[in-house]
Amino acid sequence: MKENEKKPYFCNPVNLQKTRKFEGFDYSCENPLIIAELGTSHNGDIVKARELIDAAADSRASCIKVQLVYADEILHPNTGEVPLPGGRIRLYDRFKALELAPAFYEEIKEYTEKRGLIFLCTPFGMKSASILREMKSKIVKIASPELNYSSLLGDIAGWSKFTLLSTGVSTLKDIEKAVDIFRSENANICLLHCVTFYPAPVTEYNLRVLPKLAGIFGVPAGVSDHTEDPQLVPALSVSMGASVIEKHFCLSKNDPGLDDPIALPPDDFSKMTEAIRLASKEGPQKTIERYSSERGAALVEQVFGDGVKKLAPCERANYRLTNRSIHALCDIKMGQIIKREDYAVLRTEKILRPGLEPCWEDAIEGRAARNFIPAGEGIRFEDI
Repeated sequence: MKENEKKPYFCNPVNLQKTRKFEGFDYSCENPLIIAELGTSHNGDIVKARELIDAAADSRASCIKVQLVYADEILHPNTGEVPLPGGRIRLYDRFKALELAPAFYEEIKEYTEKRGLIFLCTPFGMKSASILREMKSKIVKIASPELNYSSLLGDIAGWSKFTLLSTGVSTLKDIEKAVDIFRSENANICLLHCVTFYPAPVTEYNLRVLPKLAGIFGVPAGVSDHTEDPQLVPALSVSMGASVIEKHFCLSKNDPGLDDPIALPPDDFSKMTEAIRLASKEGPQKTIERYSSERGAALVEQVFGDGVKKLAPCERANYRLTNRSIHALCDIKMGQIIKREDYAVLRTEKILRPGLEPCWEDAIEGRAARNFIPAGEGIRFEDI
């Protein structure tokens, strides 16, 4: 290399290269855990769920992820509407339609493990977390909006289960608070860098943040990829030491699942797993050189970014809206003494105002309302 030539821009941090183990599975950037995120794309149909699991297994996924949904744990009925093929519908009602009996998830877990894959599920509140704990799941995932849901994190940290913490639409301080909760229980965690936007631009993924997160917090790091490209971010993230790669999976982008339009169908998911395996085998330098040649060095450099943990431009408007805060469940009159059943920790979404951070949920009980607080709106300091 000439003196004035730019040095290679890949990192090979020691704490990312170490092989990690849980429940007999070894994972590292040399053998990444590849998660097929089914979410709720089964739409409550166990036959469709099995088809998804079979297709993901055939596409060389190593883990199947689903979401355990109870609408009341996620948002208020007044949150707003979403456009769907059949017309606009309240987002709350869409989640309500996805509520299923615990036996459904037990069956998915059993079928996943019969196929030799790891079962992974995301809870969104105390009820779903309790069900998941009863199922004796070996691994748990916290979605980005719940990263600040301190009481939920504290409960799950006490399980002593391997936990993935997704870090989309969050600041370094948000991540630090969450990690501290798990560290207090000596829990085994992995941070998943992600951009909370659907689909996310590849140029905003800032993959240089992976070794920074691993170095700052002393834990492995991976990527939850919301881009449409099946190969670029997953393969380049391996060159930055990612030991876990998560990507939405579907049978067809035309299916009616909430995430199906931005998910990968089997052929594309197979391309992704092939790209990940090749990147793991080639090593960082060859992978970067190959993608720089095929896609252009300028694009690769944009995907790597500057390595500073910050909100991606596309997700800035979502900060404190997709995250959790404290919301009134019913109209609260001025002067009324606030009871525990009057409020909950929920996602704000688009049309409601955010409230206090979840860490204040115990402090609100028994306070008098200074103002009228409409049902659904966030409860602020000035309201109590």
